[in-house]
Amino acid sequence: MTLLLLLVGLGLVVLGADWLVDGASSIARRAGVSQFVIGLTIVGFGTSCPELVVSLTGAIEGNADICVGNVAGSNIFNTLFILGLTSLLMPVAMTEENRRRDIPIALLATAFMLMLGLGDRFLGLSAEGNLSRLDGILLLLLFAAYIVYCFRSDEVPETSSEKEDNRLQLWKAIMLVILGLCGLIFGGDMFVDNATALARQIGVSDKFVAVTILAGGTSLPELATSIVAAAKKKDQLALGNILGSNVFNALLILGASAIITPLSFSSITIADAAVLLTSALLPLIWAYSGTRCRIDRWEGVLMLTCFAAYYIFLFINL
Repeated sequence: MTLLLLLVGLGLVVLGADWLVDGASSIARRAGVSQFVIGLTIVGFGTSCPELVVSLTGAIEGNADICVGNVAGSNIFNTLFILGLTSLLMPVAMTEENRRRDIPIALLATAFMLMLGLGDRFLGLSAEGNLSRLDGILLLLLFAAYIVYCFRSDEVPETSSEKEDNRLQLWKAIMLVILGLCGLIFGGDMFVDNATALARQIGVSDKFVAVTILAGGTSLPELATSIVAAAKKKDQLALGNILGSNVFNALLILGASAIITPLSFSSITIADAAVLLTSALLPLIWAYSGTRCRIDRWEGVLMLTCFAAYYIFLFINL
């Protein structure tokens, strides 16, 4: 029954991703908003809903390991595995704005989150490091400024010649987005619940469950959405989804969770922080190396290799 529910959840995620990509792309065309910003905001928020639910639940229950580990693990999973796999299947193109603005902002959000969470430990002010309520408010203010900036600085795309987008009526596009998000959220939740139950029976730690199973499970919407978007040659929606989800996780989810209860970063090791920061830095390196403004297949392979090495490290150090 557990395996059956896992498959049902996966099916909902895949179907939901297909609907969400079609609906969001159509709305972007009609509203004069770029696919990247739609992926960064609407799709990014929608696919981050599972992380939001898991992290807020962990914060309410006072379980900082679940909350912090889920966000850190999800961002690593999003970049190294999902973006790596997506670019392996089909190279992901970047715009000049992605290179100069969007990727650096995602990197800075990750670095700032780590600085707030681990700064006390490095300065010797705390043995663990923590994210206070004041830190949470600051993260939320930065998130609000980020969203406003994205829409104000967005460039209106040129008229598309894609017939499928022009034929899709607005109400149908909105319904596809809503149904797609429902499929992603409920399917992802079904997968996470059953995968976590199996892990608990094995007897692994909360941090391990959060960084691996919960992070991977709650990132299923991003995985399905990015692969479907890339297959439909909507590179900007795929890239925007990953970058947007990572910023949502670092600023919105951790900010809201820290306001509920201060979060301890004691479970985040130097190795975890280094991998997280490296995963945010790699897209910026790829933007200036190889084929400029594109993540090539060999770069995707390298990202997947880094991801595999990190998970092997986690299993060895259980």
